[in-house]
This record gives sequence, C-alpha cells and structure tokens, in this order.
Amino acid sequence: MRFLSVLVLIAGAAVGVFYPWAMSNFSGHAIGIYRVYEGGRFRPATVQLSVSDAPLRVLVDLTARAERVASQQRTVLTLTAASGGRTVLASTLSFNHTDNPRQVSPQLPDKIFRDEAGVIERVAPGAYVFNVGPGDADGIDMRAVDLILRAGTGSIDKRAKPTGYVLMGVGLLGLVLSLVFGRGGGRPQNPNSQPPPPRWGRGGSLR
Repeated sequence: MRFLSVLVLIAGAAVGVFYPWAMSNFSGHAIGIYRVYEGGRFRPATVQLSVSDAPLRVLVDLTARAERVASQQRTVLTLTAASGGRTVLASTLSFNHTDNPRQVSPQLPDKIFRDEAGVIERVAPGAYVFNVGPGDADGIDMRAVDLILRAGTGSIDKRAKPTGYVLMGVGLLGLVLSLVFGRGGGRPQNPNSQPPPPRWGRGGSLR
C-alpha cells in the first residue's frame, strides 16, 4: 500500500504541477523577449506576428525585491495586447503565486518572478502592440519587466490541476495511513491463542 500511495502522489504532482509548468514554459518555440520596463519607464512592444504563431502564450518576467512581491495581494502590472485597433488580450498580473522565483545574483536581493498574462488563440497577420503598465500595488521596487512570447504553444487542460491535486491528496492520505497502521497498528495478539509452556521436562517449570 505504501508503494502504491507513493506512485499516486508522484502521478498527482506530475499532472497537477509539472505538466502545467512545462506547457507554460517549454511548449512551442520562443518568438522573443522584449524589455518593456527599465529605468523607471514603461514602453510598448510592437511585434509582427503571423497565423502560424497561434496559439500565442504571453508571459511576463518581473525583476524586483522578493519580499515586496510575495507579501502583497494586489495587481502589480496590467497588460493589454491590440492589433488593428482591437484589444485581443487584457490581463492583470500579481506574481504572488510564484513559488520559486529565479535569482538574479547571489549578491543581490532582487529576484525574477514570472506570471502568465494569457493565450491568444487566433493570430491575424500583422503588428501587435503590447502595453504593460503599473497596477494598484504599492511599494514594488521594480528593476525591469520583460515580455516573453511563445508561439505554437500547447493548451493546458483545465482539468489537469484539480485532478493532480486530488491524486496528490489521495496519495498523501494513503501514505500516512500506511505509516500509521504499519507500525504495529494491528490487533494485539491473544495470549490464549498460544499453547501453554510445558510444566516439566527440559525447559519446563516443575511446580
């Protein structure tokens, strides 16, 4: 039971955690990375896209002090994408769900947080303008903001995360139960079920 529980726990982690992360960061191919904030100034990024770039995943990397980002619950950045005067994507980014931000340098307190702005399912050929701006979060000491575009990315099944979390819960529960009942948790042995020791002869007790 313990081995089976470990397998279920690993399968749940693969489905609920690793699969969405891998699809977001590695599926498809990178179009480019565009610096949209630096030196206290935001600037739009204009990118030429084609039909073959769909679906297009839009990611944002924020370089900032870690404690400021992790402790807030408000919107840090906003993002809009438009083509031909029509908005095709609008998103708010908080970055506070990032578990493992990347470290810029061991000597610096800044870290790089990544958040997903969304996916543009259909891409018309032409210029797309991406505008990133500040949200309503206070005290975020931003160093840089980068826009990352990945073309031809696979879509993440919305059932993956809840299914994975359920499997992880089942596996963890089974592992705990196997540990509890595996430590002599069975019924105590009945002393009357064993034959009485001999009362005479070798090894016996003569009364």
